[in-house]
Amino acid sequence: MNHASENRGHGETSCPPIKETMDNRNDFETIIIGCGIAGASLAYFLAERGYNDVLILEREEQPGYHSTGRSAAVMAEIDLLPNVLQLKLKGAGFIRKPPAGFSESPLLEQSGVLAMYQGPKWDAARKLVPLLEQASVEFEMLSPSEVTIRMPVISPKHLDGAIYLPKDGIIDVHGLLWSYLRRARQRGVELRCGVEVQGIRVERGQCLGVFTNAGEFRSRKIVNAAGAWVGTIGKLAGAANIQFTPRRRTIIAFSAPDGLDVKGWPHVVNHSHEFYFGPESSGLLASPMDQDLVEPCDARPDDLVVAQTIERIEKLVPRLLPKSLKSKWAGLRTFAPDQDFVIGEDPLVRGFYWLAGQGGTGIVTSPAVGQIAADLIIHGSTDRMDARILAPTRFESR
Repeated sequence: MNHASENRGHGETSCPPIKETMDNRNDFETIIIGCGIAGASLAYFLAERGYNDVLILEREEQPGYHSTGRSAAVMAEIDLLPNVLQLKLKGAGFIRKPPAGFSESPLLEQSGVLAMYQGPKWDAARKLVPLLEQASVEFEMLSPSEVTIRMPVISPKHLDGAIYLPKDGIIDVHGLLWSYLRRARQRGVELRCGVEVQGIRVERGQCLGVFTNAGEFRSRKIVNAAGAWVGTIGKLAGAANIQFTPRRRTIIAFSAPDGLDVKGWPHVVNHSHEFYFGPESSGLLASPMDQDLVEPCDARPDDLVVAQTIERIEKLVPRLLPKSLKSKWAGLRTFAPDQDFVIGEDPLVRGFYWLAGQGGTGIVTSPAVGQIAADLIIHGSTDRMDARILAPTRFESR
């Protein structure tokens, strides 16, 4: 896995050379603000349809620096939020079997995902079974005793049941992000890093371009895919005042206990006790699934949260209690008020599109979200999902 803040990447980690055009033009059909997984996937799906007069502007010196590069990147085809589950299911097929030539290596390590629940959340999880069956998701329902037989480090007193997804696992985020970008750029999409949007030109309610530290770029279609900064970009455009909330997520990495082979373990998450762990490189990673509200920033792990992570390990899986940490990092997850995605044209500013509120599921949902956003930009509608569920207009009456 690639955690940008820890310089744990491999291969391409900085912005590729900018492709110069004949006249170094600054007019484009569409400008995408932000080159995390959302912006990159949209660029790819636009370009695949021949809609390649696109410029991606990324404030950082490399794509995917914040949320994308710091994710645990787990593909788990289960979610208690119905709309998010639908997007996960739609995206999973692409990640499991991408188009021929899309990536140089498989995007998914099918290590398995074990999702555990207790109390009301277990009741809610069991209600998902018909949806999973309808979507042909391979899964097993496990009792607490069956879980502990498979994973003896887990105590049965902290769960009422689990759903095991053997064909899910860890996504190669680096491979997915750069495959989107490589294919998009091959078709003419331009990517410019180190360019910060400082203003948006709007006249008579219509987007006309953006002002940046590298000059003005003109376009009548602007896509706000700025991750934790989507609210800031929205204000620059005078768009709908949607109260997005960036939240920090902390992860620690540590060595596995002596004599314990963890390489074949699945990713394990206890949704009721807000804790996950799983194999990573030669050891383990873990997170308290924290969601502390923060300002948009270059997130850093908080020592108190790190201590809480270790306390949770001691309570839930004491055999894994680390003697020391190998590394720690934090990323941002950004949520809309109702925790659903926000995709579509703004109700106040024509040509200003939202691609926001992924809430930590942006990687696995990116194939679905990129196609839905491309549909809305090109055609103004989509048949992949009820666009009204995702539209920014749903906040108008609030």
